Amino acid sequence: MSELRDVTAAFLTQCDALDDAVATRDDTDWRRATPAAGWDVADQVAHLAWTDEVALLACADPTRFQELVAQAMTTPDIVDLEAHRWASRPRAELLATWREGRRRLVEALESRPGDAGRIPWFGPPMSARSMATARLMETWAHAQDVYDALGLARPTNEGLGDIAHLGVRTRDFAYGINDVPPPTEEFRIELTDGEGAISTWGPPDAAGRVEGDLEEFVLLVTQRRSADDLNLRFEGEARTWATIAQAFAGRPGRRGASS
Repeated sequence: MSELRDVTAAFLTQCDALDDAVATRDDTDWRRATPAAGWDVADQVAHLAWTDEVALLACADPTRFQELVAQAMTTPDIVDLEAHRWASRPRAELLATWREGRRRLVEALESRPGDAGRIPWFGPPMSARSMATARLMETWAHAQDVYDALGLARPTNEGLGDIAHLGVRTRDFAYGINDVPPPTEEFRIELTDGEGAISTWGPPDAAGRVEGDLEEFVLLVTQRRSADDLNLRFEGEARTWATIAQAFAGRPGRRGASS
């Protein structure tokens, strides 16, 4: 997995690419429906701006962040409510808030002291590097929704390996949130990127296996494509994982969920 500054650089690259794709769009495109039910392009951008601010709050003021977690426990649709609320802002204001928020978040993560402890989140607490990877993952995933809605090819795949690593590490979390006992043994994951480089996780002789394209695996664990729509190969218990894998915290099957 990449070092922190490599991850934050990939995160900003993904943010900037999505920013470039939406900043000059007209109102028709800004309000175009995306694959996430009930969310348009503005909601997707608003969600990223909001969750960057929430991540910054978790870094700077864990007590206030826990108050937000408590609120989320009593308001199951808080993610949708905040996306729609932030999306109601004037476009220029929302974009400016998003740009400033991600800049401040990266600054907070990169300057975080090594002895500061783990950062609380809606799922397990994370290191600064893991938080940066989570923000990279979520930006990549929600950008995919926007690119799908606008009929655009993804302009950059910076950080794919780090997102895949997060997808592998969250295997047992995905089982748990679906109330399914996780396998006791690791899976073998073998993924090939567009240049032919192979990344692997787990023991070579594992019975549960996933093999295939790196980007397709990331599409799976971010739930932007189902296993049936991909050319990934699954063996053993990994076939079950293929139906529930999610690299983000939040309700299973929620494309709008917070990571």
